[in-house]
Amino acid sequence: MSGTMMTQALTTGSLIAHAETYHAGTEVVSVETDGTKSHSSWGEIGANARRMKSALDTLGVSDGARCATIAWNNRRHLELYFGIGAGGRVTHTINPRLTPEQMIYILNHAEDEVLFLDRTFLPVAAKLGEHLKTVKHYVLMGPRDDEAAQTVEGLLFYDELLETGDAATDWPDLDETAPAALCYTSGTTGNPKGVQYSHRALVLHSIGGNQPDGLNIAARDVVMPVVPMFHVNAWGVPYIAAAVGSKLVMPGPHLDGESLARLIDAEQVTLSLGVPTIWMGLLAGLKATGIKPTSMKRTVVGGSALPPSMIRDFRDAYGVDLIHAWGMTETSPLGTLNQLLQKHDRLSADEQARLREGQGRPPWGVELRIVDETGHELPRDGETQGELQIRGHWVIESYFGQDDSALTMDGWFDTGDVATLDEDGYMVIRDRSKDIIKSGGEWISTVELENIAIAHPKIANAAAIAAHHPKWDERPVIIAVAAEGETPNETEVLASYEGKVAHWQVPDRVVFVDELPLGATGKVLKTKLREAYGNILLEEV
Repeated sequence: MSGTMMTQALTTGSLIAHAETYHAGTEVVSVETDGTKSHSSWGEIGANARRMKSALDTLGVSDGARCATIAWNNRRHLELYFGIGAGGRVTHTINPRLTPEQMIYILNHAEDEVLFLDRTFLPVAAKLGEHLKTVKHYVLMGPRDDEAAQTVEGLLFYDELLETGDAATDWPDLDETAPAALCYTSGTTGNPKGVQYSHRALVLHSIGGNQPDGLNIAARDVVMPVVPMFHVNAWGVPYIAAAVGSKLVMPGPHLDGESLARLIDAEQVTLSLGVPTIWMGLLAGLKATGIKPTSMKRTVVGGSALPPSMIRDFRDAYGVDLIHAWGMTETSPLGTLNQLLQKHDRLSADEQARLREGQGRPPWGVELRIVDETGHELPRDGETQGELQIRGHWVIESYFGQDDSALTMDGWFDTGDVATLDEDGYMVIRDRSKDIIKSGGEWISTVELENIAIAHPKIANAAAIAAHHPKWDERPVIIAVAAEGETPNETEVLASYEGKVAHWQVPDRVVFVDELPLGATGKVLKTKLREAYGNILLEEV
């Protein structure tokens, strides 16, 4: 046979092998659970990942077994990403902010054989242990700790387990369609659902999502994923960083604004990634410390809509470019990133800024469309709103443990978002279909109302909800948190909407609260707000 090309399986083992071989000396900085900082390298991460694979073999953990982690962003967690997944098992990251009932459900549903946990979560293991049906081994992610050993019977210690492994172990020859990682949705309605990622999907996500118009991570970058490693694989950053050999800064449990500001300054971070609430905190932390993040050039923001005022604040005060992105657990997660096209160079700065407020356009590897209630595709004119659907190389086909397809009849995944698309593929999330306000038969975007409220100088954060109304069915109400030291009143906040939205879209009320309820991934729990304030307009009739 002539004229053929080599074929090698697309596996996560190839990513860590590349980092270990060609970027062995590149630093990995880790803030540990106790607040201390440790320094490692891709060479050490790769060797320890191999040791962990070997140690799990010796422990008798089944091939293909799910191995759970409840841990922060740190060095040991990074080693487990590859030691478990590249080693022929499945890295199952669990969100520690879930309720105990949800954790029990997830661990039993996944049939995890091993549970790795940081010391912070030791009480969780002690409390849940009797309810877990399949977990055979509990491993504390650290050195031997005699005090901890008394809380969980048979507790193993990561560092001791690692010593039993062989760093010369080869990565197994895996089928690229075999599973490598598992995450569960946050479960805001019903039980969480598992999304299992194949090696192929994760590698293609690393390639497609890291193009120059994507995350654009290079070997010269110092990358700090503030997005947790238990939240959709930290948006794929551990895999991408291994593929390109960039320096990683793992921030551990201390994600307050001042801690992050000091870490960025100390490690000269060039790129960071996280949800909007994190960057609201960082703005406050930078102001409190007086630190100027001169090294940081870009921040990728996802998880929920990015307030335009935050883009301006980072750009004007610190010269940091905030890049909007969108994705889901079911999409590995990158679906869009907001990078400009060449033709946009002709636009004014204000016009470019407005374009950057949306969620951006899809990279190679995924496609988007919007449809009406009957599934009919709608025009990509930037104005028509419809239900957002996606398909591609790293998009879910079916949920873990379920035989039924998660897709539409013609093979698209329905995201649950309401959006617009333009002819270039630029997508703007107008709302979640469950959150959008329908007043008098017309849609009102909660995202737009929230952006206006957050831009008010006396408001730190805000959420818009649909409240029941006797005449219009639903009307918007703003739930707001005042900025530190400020005492805004309802009249001045409502006045800020004048000229920015149609008169009938102006909220009926502004309610001030001390804090907004946040879910497991840092998103505002609007279900709780609707429970508390959904009848506020009826009560006033």
